[in-house]
Amino acid sequence: MKEKMYEKVLLFSGVLSSIGFPEEVRASLEAEFGRIDYVSPSIPFTFTDYYNEEMGTPIERFFISFERLITPDMLSAAKVFTNNLENRMSCDGKRMINLDPGTMSIGNIVLATTKNRAHRIAIGNNLYAEVTLMYHHKGYESFSWTYADYKSRGVQDILLEMRRMYLSKFKEYEG
Repeated sequence: MKEKMYEKVLLFSGVLSSIGFPEEVRASLEAEFGRIDYVSPSIPFTFTDYYNEEMGTPIERFFISFERLITPDMLSAAKVFTNNLENRMSCDGKRMINLDPGTMSIGNIVLATTKNRAHRIAIGNNLYAEVTLMYHHKGYESFSWTYADYKSRGVQDILLEMRRMYLSKFKEYEG
């Protein structure tokens, strides 16, 4: 019996930054994950003040995605890498950039996190993952635990644009 392989997913990252998108960060991400093929417009991050003290203000939110599709089991390693990159870019113990990698499949968006909650599952490396959004009826549906920015129309429009790009790549891969 032939072993069924995972369907390829899009690796992306939500980025919170008070310093833009430094070339050092971009180069490190591309060296690890391959070419970045999409950088979204940035939007002001005003959904919470949780990061203000650590990162300073104003904080912007934008998204990046990578050209090469991956298998979903690579999310844990991606989060370990981005956590280490955040630490390298920190100043006096404070992050200047926050990288939140996730995967996008045909049916959902999954985010990795260091924090365990009732709705999250362990994915290795002391990390957890959650289904943050589900694709249904030509749009994304959120859950009670979905972050406020991921529920917003502006972020969902960006994610839908990334999804169109992903579907094109996925069809090429499957074809």
